Amino acid sequence: MKKVVEINKEINNKNSFCNEENNFTEKSSGKRSRKIVLTLICLALFFLIIVPFVYTIFTKDVKLGNVAMIKINGPIMDISEGFLGQKTVTSEEVKGFIEDAEDNENVKVILLEINSPGGAPVASEEIAKKIKKVKKPVVALIKDEGTSGAYWIASSADRIFANRMSYTGSIGVISSYLEFSGLMDKYGVGYERLVAGDNKDVGIPYRKLTSDEEKIIQAKLDKVHDYFITAIAENRNLSEEKVRKLATGEFYLGSEALDLGLIDELGGSDEVEEYIKKTYELEKIEYAHYEEEAGLFELLTGVFTDFSFQAGRGFGSILLEGQKKMMLV
Repeated sequence: MKKVVEINKEINNKNSFCNEENNFTEKSSGKRSRKIVLTLICLALFFLIIVPFVYTIFTKDVKLGNVAMIKINGPIMDISEGFLGQKTVTSEEVKGFIEDAEDNENVKVILLEINSPGGAPVASEEIAKKIKKVKKPVVALIKDEGTSGAYWIASSADRIFANRMSYTGSIGVISSYLEFSGLMDKYGVGYERLVAGDNKDVGIPYRKLTSDEEKIIQAKLDKVHDYFITAIAENRNLSEEKVRKLATGEFYLGSEALDLGLIDELGGSDEVEEYIKKTYELEKIEYAHYEEEAGLFELLTGVFTDFSFQAGRGFGSILLEGQKKMMLV
């Protein structure tokens, strides 16, 4: 009987030891698994975020082409923001590209490829002034559209090409907006006016403009229009009187713009390339593309931020955007 008890004790001790060993093995295995997972996560973050970030900081994109290609696509603004859901072009971005192209010894000619309805007056004028300061020749190619502020920019180039069906010109200024006072009255919504300065809320959409306020806004629009006309006359070597007659805000087809002296030649990319090679004695054209390249971090944050913002803003807020902005569109 004693032997049986001793044998059972010995078996229990062995089982207990085995259980402890198994528990220890399981714990060790679990720790190793967690370490492997954490290591993989760290490596992924390193290669996806840290490496591109460091590369962006410590490397410089060398442009080897002899013709700088700078695209101006979309509304032109002073800051990067959406305009009725469209991506915009910023003056700082374009001016930076122009400076880089001017400093690049490989670049012999700067080509502006324009497909824009125009935009903010200040942003448009800033880009136009930067072009006029450049020592290298600048050629502008208007694709589907190069109107208003975008035409102001094109007019600063040494040569303007456009397709015969391109929209050009539209020398005018707009500051129109939606006015909701009638809709508010219908639904019993009021506007309590509290201002310090009689003209502080001129242009607010919750009430109609007075006749004096209309005169104030119109006077400012006319002033900007005058600046626009003077710039086009100077850039295109036309009389101010002639430009003023054309500056009704009407857009002109490329074929019409050629007859009016607003562009120099009809054509597209092929015609522009032939002109550049012949005029500036280039055997072959190789483009150095200047464009904003978003990194991974910007892409990810941009997607999530834009999605969250658009999901909560509603159509009404889009309509209210830029209610006091003066636009060359």
